[in-house]
Amino acid sequence: MNTDPRSALAALIAALERHYEAAAASRGDDDPALDSATERLATAFDTYDDALFDAYDVATPLIVFDDDDEDDDDDDDDFDDLDDFDDDEDDYDDDDDYESDDGEEASAR
Repeated sequence: MNTDPRSALAALIAALERHYEAAAASRGDDDPALDSATERLATAFDTYDDALFDAYDVATPLIVFDDDDEDDDDDDDDFDDLDDFDDDEDDYDDDDDYESDDGEEASAR
């Protein structure tokens, strides 16, 4: 089922407003009204993000993080791919010399 991105945006804005109101009236982190508003906001965002992608092949630059305790061990997995970039940099040594097109030795700088 495809959702109209404009309708999904309106629902997201409304969810943001409800979340703000719940946060302003909140009595602490365990407030059920704030928890409910947070869940509705996350759902509205996901719906908008999906609708935008379906209609225009564009995604928002935002990520919704789950607050589930069982996923805490997976948090480090999000950055594992970044370690691969560090390894690639070690493959090239700035001090290595190479031969230029005219046969003369040149510095790799």
